[in-house]
Amino acid sequence: MVEPTSVSPTPGSLAMEGGSVGTPPEMPREEQQLAHALTTGLEGSSLKKSSWGILVPVMVGGALVALYAVATPFITPALRKVCLPFVPATSKQIENVLKMLQRRRGSVVDIGSGDGRIVIAAAKEGFTAVGYELNPWLVWYSRYRAWREGVHGSAKFYISDLWKVTLSQCSNVVIFGVPQMMPQLEKKLEVELENDARVIACRFPFPHWTPDHVTGEGIDTVWAYDVSTFRGKEKRP
Repeated sequence: MVEPTSVSPTPGSLAMEGGSVGTPPEMPREEQQLAHALTTGLEGSSLKKSSWGILVPVMVGGALVALYAVATPFITPALRKVCLPFVPATSKQIENVLKMLQRRRGSVVDIGSGDGRIVIAAAKEGFTAVGYELNPWLVWYSRYRAWREGVHGSAKFYISDLWKVTLSQCSNVVIFGVPQMMPQLEKKLEVELENDARVIACRFPFPHWTPDHVTGEGIDTVWAYDVSTFRGKEKRP
């Protein structure tokens, strides 16, 4: 009978036995310190990357919010039912409007006053000037500009829809309109204004009225209509 041969287990067989991993031999102290340093460095690097991964989206989000706040005054007016986008008046347009106000008396009202340039310019010429604007950001900015220019006492701005403003006491009405709104605005002005009032249109003329005065050219053209002239004509139904 042959005695079974005793075989010493190898390190490999210990590692596989029971499905567990054997304990490795103890690492020298220098190598342990090196391994610890490497591990700590990798963890620190991961934390830095994680911090940047959070910080960058926050910075981008903050920039977008700031941009939205700045752009809102320019975008919001274009979302109205009747499109009346905010486009700042040029220096030449303001000059032409002031020409149409020469030798005129009474107040000046700008319906859809935007950033207040026309109202402030009229106030500097000695008029009591009022601006009506639906966008609150533009109204507050206009008030600031009037204060900065030293005419806040004679230049007033109100948050209001131009269609809800009563114009019966207005002597001079300025409008930077668009073609879609001009026919409806004609009817409103014909009903509300007194005979001695004047309407000054910029960029686009009224479709059914004949202007009494015209000045400028291109986008700087300004048309002046005296109520006493167009009221004598037959009104449209």
